[in-house]
Amino acid sequence: MGILVRTEPDMELKPNSLDGLKTEGDLNISPNRKAWSEAHIDAETRVWLEKDEKFFLRQSLSTPCLNVLAKAEGIYLEDLAGRRYMDFHGNDVHQVGFANPRVLAAVQEQMRQLPFCTRRYTNIPAIRLAEKLASLAPGNLNKVLLAPGGTTAIGMALKLARVATGRFKTISMWESFHGASLDAISVGGEALFRSGIGPLLPGTEHVPPPNAYRCAFGCNGSCNLRCADYIEYVMEKEGDVGAVIAETVRNTGVIPPPDYWKRVREACDRHGALLILDEIHGLGRTGRMFSCQHYDVVPDILVVGKSLGGALFPLAGIIAREELDVAPHIALGHYTHEKNPVACAAALATLECIEQENLVERSRTMGAWTLDRLREMQARQPHIGDVRGLGLLINVELVEDHETRLPARELAERVMYEALSRGLSFKVTMGNVITLAPPLIITQEEMSRALDILEESLVAAA
Repeated sequence: MGILVRTEPDMELKPNSLDGLKTEGDLNISPNRKAWSEAHIDAETRVWLEKDEKFFLRQSLSTPCLNVLAKAEGIYLEDLAGRRYMDFHGNDVHQVGFANPRVLAAVQEQMRQLPFCTRRYTNIPAIRLAEKLASLAPGNLNKVLLAPGGTTAIGMALKLARVATGRFKTISMWESFHGASLDAISVGGEALFRSGIGPLLPGTEHVPPPNAYRCAFGCNGSCNLRCADYIEYVMEKEGDVGAVIAETVRNTGVIPPPDYWKRVREACDRHGALLILDEIHGLGRTGRMFSCQHYDVVPDILVVGKSLGGALFPLAGIIAREELDVAPHIALGHYTHEKNPVACAAALATLECIEQENLVERSRTMGAWTLDRLREMQARQPHIGDVRGLGLLINVELVEDHETRLPARELAERVMYEALSRGLSFKVTMGNVITLAPPLIITQEEMSRALDILEESLVAAA
């Protein structure tokens, strides 16, 4: 008996039919992608892209791929044709830059000494990394568990919350992203990952994010924290919520107001729920080592990842309060590469680089300078509706006009491809938000050139 397989969806979709899917990034099936590829992809690269599409399962955001890379170094990517791009995307792994010499040296040395550690044993790099993370984390966060990626770390945090509270219900946010596994998309809030999958985890309640520019509660920029109070309202109605899980600062530039997390923290304490903050995109990017330090709030569980592996190895982890060390009878993770010594060596070198090169302070000062430049640009460009950011996590929201604030999704995608043609790569999220997240090692000269390219691209696309 054959297996019934649904026919593939229509790939030739009209631009406006794609708008609801443009949440986590640019789509690989849009007409703008096709036009850019026809203009910029040479014959040799096209051969490799065709092979990639032939042998990899297709999925949105990934396959068909945009281009083929040959090199990554510092803040730059280089494709097979030798074209270089300043990478302001980098999947947020590139805080210390690509091919960082300090990280490369640490990895090479560790590979010669101990390239792998079977899970019945531990190793010194893993122990040192756990000790380092505990020393850096705020408050009483001092117990660590490592994982091979951010999604798996989210899963461990959710499991720990269930064990510690005896409750399975969670509150998370619409438009959020915590990874692509079934548990992560259940607490996540993006249609591109959730739609058509079938029943997700039960008890995963969702609330609107604290987005002052597009407030679901109509604050129009004058936040009264109704968004935070609504979380407590849901807690009261549910009665048995085990955890609130959210990104401290949403990667699309949703930056909560100063007192938001204090209000949520207090509500969690009153109702016996844990606060899990997802900072997989963090480690210095927002101008503090951990974004929650901007809000003077300590979560119960802090999730870190992406850049922890130094743009070389996938590595993530959770840092929890010692009182939550309550699950010796089950395996929260126990992943094969949980304590990979080479990955841990890369992480130690990454953290050393961030500290010794003062990259957290650099992110803070460079980010402030960049925001000033962008606000000057906003005064000249009628389609820039909002500019916001913390450190070097910066977002430019494009609108049709300032009065209606209608998202300029088609324009944002054209701007992205215009910028690629000029040597600048960045991500478009939520369909109309240009996300600028360069390596923290970027110079002011490089940043200035990138902003010039952005404005040139905006003028050309508009």
